[in-house]
Amino acid sequence: MAEKVNNFPPLPKFIPLKPCFYQNFEDEIPIDHRNLVKKIYHLWIFYCITLVMNLIACLAWWIGGGYGVNFGLAILWLLIFSPCSYVCWFQPVYKAFRSDSSFNFMAFFFIFGAQFVLTVIQAIGISGWGVCGWLSTITFFPTNVGAAVVMLLPAIMFSISAVLMAIVLLRVHKIYRGAGGSFQKAQNEWSTGTWKNPPTREAQYNNFSGNSLPEYPTVPNYPTGNQWP
Repeated sequence: MAEKVNNFPPLPKFIPLKPCFYQNFEDEIPIDHRNLVKKIYHLWIFYCITLVMNLIACLAWWIGGGYGVNFGLAILWLLIFSPCSYVCWFQPVYKAFRSDSSFNFMAFFFIFGAQFVLTVIQAIGISGWGVCGWLSTITFFPTNVGAAVVMLLPAIMFSISAVLMAIVLLRVHKIYRGAGGSFQKAQNEWSTGTWKNPPTREAQYNNFSGNSLPEYPTVPNYPTGNQWP
């Protein structure tokens, strides 16, 4: 089997940095859950695009008469939440479906649940938090209609992200509980240390196929002539 080479994020060759992760939906994710994991990946991309739009809207907010601190915080949220959301909740759910890891499922539920609550707060849009949500957008309409219209887009996108996150959280939990997952299994993985390096689908298949067929150390000695009973 060829050695797996990290392929994410896909960086141009002229950048002296190398990809940090390996992901391959076709080879590592079971076909029953492959579509769901891809949708979670697309949700992560959509959330990152939402943070970019929030940055643009905060700039319009600042130009239209708002506070520059919102633009500075929007830059910070984009730089922090884009990579951290991939590492902290997409990678756990990817590993969970790849190797049926209860520990990674629990990590996903905990961190993704916190992400969902944060996204709801971002959709609400408390002024001074560096997000263009509903409250900050609606209250800015009397000041500058043009900037408020731009601010309306990330407010809608944050709301869509929150709804999609709730749906994903319920679907993954239903699959996990339906497969017999529990907090006790996650504790067992933690105590045994198997969560650090869970077996991949290829390793499980190789172990099964390698030990499932009998092997003859020598050629069987069949009776000849009339020696058959």
